[in-house]
Amino acid sequence: MWDKSLPLYKQIANRIKEDIISAKLAQGDAIPTETKLAHSYGVSRVTVRQAIKLLVEEKLLYRVQGSGTYISHNKVEHNIYKLQSFTEEMIRLDHQPSNEIIEFQLTLPSVEVQDVLNVSEDDKVYYIKRLRLADKEAFILEESYLPVELFPDLSIDVMKESKYDYIEQKGHQIDKRYGELYPIMPTKEIVDFLHVEENEPLLYLKAFSTFVQGTVFEYSKIYFHPSKYVFKFISLKDRE
Repeated sequence: MWDKSLPLYKQIANRIKEDIISAKLAQGDAIPTETKLAHSYGVSRVTVRQAIKLLVEEKLLYRVQGSGTYISHNKVEHNIYKLQSFTEEMIRLDHQPSNEIIEFQLTLPSVEVQDVLNVSEDDKVYYIKRLRLADKEAFILEESYLPVELFPDLSIDVMKESKYDYIEQKGHQIDKRYGELYPIMPTKEIVDFLHVEENEPLLYLKAFSTFVQGTVFEYSKIYFHPSKYVFKFISLKDRE
């Protein structure tokens, strides 16, 4: 039943909610196009667009540029204090993780990478750009730098799986990750890979990881999909 006291676009928003439930659509499923919805409800596309905008603001829906509008996922509640791989995190949440290798190359390190990895300008490093997926949907865009000296047999096939599993199987003991988290606006590349809106900010993590003996083995830049991640933590009051 429509609530006639509400503005028309809010009535349509409520109808879309009801129809999503009745159709038993799942997270990640697409909803019909604006044209189809306008025809179904007997309203203009402008009204439908307003209704969808409201549902996007309520986080029930999210848009994928050039693709359509989808039912939102429950966001991954990422614990910033726990060092775990993307693969471990997704498996724990009953998602199927996978990796798409965008770039894999040997290169000489920039001054920034030299400083973080404690390597010289002549020491080659791997540069790997990966799209991290769960259930075939993009969750993270990741850029990583690793010293060739530490991992001479690193390969594309290895990076298609869990990087941390590979490192630990080599006998290394991963200890800590030091990071800085920023809100940023997406570049065109990030928009294209993560399918986010151009005006939608996302969280960007710059981090380096160490072994127990203090050796820095990795420098990463990670871009998190804003509709699929939320960062949670607990703060304890200092007791003096």
